[in-house]
Amino acid sequence: MNTDWIADLAPEHAPAAPGWWPPAPGWWLLSLVLIAVVAAAIAWWRNPRRRLRRAALRELRHIRAAEADPTRTAQAIQNLLRRYALARFGREGVAPLSGARWLGFLGERGAEGLSGPAGESLLSAAYGGRAIEGIDRDRWLLAAERFVRRGAARRAGGRRA
Repeated sequence: MNTDWIADLAPEHAPAAPGWWPPAPGWWLLSLVLIAVVAAAIAWWRNPRRRLRRAALRELRHIRAAEADPTRTAQAIQNLLRRYALARFGREGVAPLSGARWLGFLGERGAEGLSGPAGESLLSAAYGGRAIEGIDRDRWLLAAERFVRRGAARRAGGRRA
């Protein structure tokens, strides 16, 4: 009988190191969630209504930064509001509006500051070339910004669409 039986054993070896591929199921799940979050963020960012709103707000900032006379400011604001409303609410519902009906449309969709003398002053300055004293351009700009930010179509129940 051999007393050195330990020498007859197989050589010592460690198990192979775990590979990095394939990942565990948790990593697969995490990667799928990450892809879904990135896709949702891209879709949210590229939403046409958001892009339209961002462009209108950017243009409003340019109008606000420009030191122009009240007539040019009113024309720029009126032009922006009209273009935004046409793009956002469609040609059929916006194009025929003018005067008090146009101001009512703006007021219903967030630009309450343009109802009454402020709105009449804006239209008078934009189309008539003369501004009514006492109404400043900051009020027009604030109302225009509110219209762009809150300008969602309202349902019959008063809730936004």
